[in-house]
Amino acid sequence: MGIDKPYFVSPAWKVLIHDLGASHANVLRRAGLPQDLFARERAALSTQEFFRLWDGIVREVGDSHIALRIGSAISVESFDPPVFAALCSPDLNTAMFRISQYKRLMCELSLHVDAGRQGTEISFEWMDKAAAPPPSLIVSKLVYFVQLARIGIRERIVPLKVESPALPSPLQPYSEFFGTALIEGRNPVITFSQADAARPFLTANESMWSFFEPSLKKRLADLTESSTTGEKVHSSLLELLPSGGASLNAVAQRLGTSPRTLRRRLKAEGHSFQAILDGTREKLAEHYLRSTDLSGAEISFLLGFEDPNSFFRAFKNWTGTTPDSVRRESAQRLLALPQTSAGIH
Repeated sequence: MGIDKPYFVSPAWKVLIHDLGASHANVLRRAGLPQDLFARERAALSTQEFFRLWDGIVREVGDSHIALRIGSAISVESFDPPVFAALCSPDLNTAMFRISQYKRLMCELSLHVDAGRQGTEISFEWMDKAAAPPPSLIVSKLVYFVQLARIGIRERIVPLKVESPALPSPLQPYSEFFGTALIEGRNPVITFSQADAARPFLTANESMWSFFEPSLKKRLADLTESSTTGEKVHSSLLELLPSGGASLNAVAQRLGTSPRTLRRRLKAEGHSFQAILDGTREKLAEHYLRSTDLSGAEISFLLGFEDPNSFFRAFKNWTGTTPDSVRRESAQRLLALPQTSAGIH
């Protein structure tokens, strides 16, 4: 069963259209979409509406390299859940699996990741077959995944193979970007070598973490020798949760110790791993609910839960209330703020 409105349209789209030198009003008119779309809170589009928005941008900009421009415009300056989760991952394979999970959860793009001895093959398809995706959208996704890999690894890695069912014209700029020929194939596919797919991600961009409150973003690299084991576990979890690998074994490996030793040290401090994990998730959840418009499903994803229902049950156990109640309370407090603070400044 498909999702009626799987594509959330954030204000970043308006910024992107402006940066491309186009009028967002003209784009929306070309796409036959409401003129106030970008002003709506959590505006969402169906797959076919999203395709029309993309076509509207392409026609308005009139740039044959638009797929290259948009696909490579990944920014860590603003908080984007799938990019954040990917760049917190230990390697390209994990990053692509996390993006695959996000796409399956949030939209009708099915991303397949096949990691084997011959390399890691990434392919994708839209589940809604009622309309064909614009060719430039397909190519932009290929560009996006290669650019993401290069940002994480911090080198200009070159995929073994890049295929697309429709080729852009002129083709040369895309082949130059990929470092290999973009060839025609039945499905969009990128293949990375086994060595490149397993290379560690070196991402440590502070702008990714500036989104969090100081009490939350105390990272492992910032701790001192006098920091407690509990503090080290908490900081490790902040970095591991987005990548979906926040287990006791993963934390122990990051801290260079064994799970048994880590458990023993925590017990000596009066802590348990599960309690620290729950506490870290609770603080992050409340931060997301009070400071962002991320959906419950997106928050669940960033906290490493298997599904949103598991997150909702856990949140109720932690706080005795629901995520929606916390968000409403926070919104009401913000609405009341001008009256209560009048005359202070």
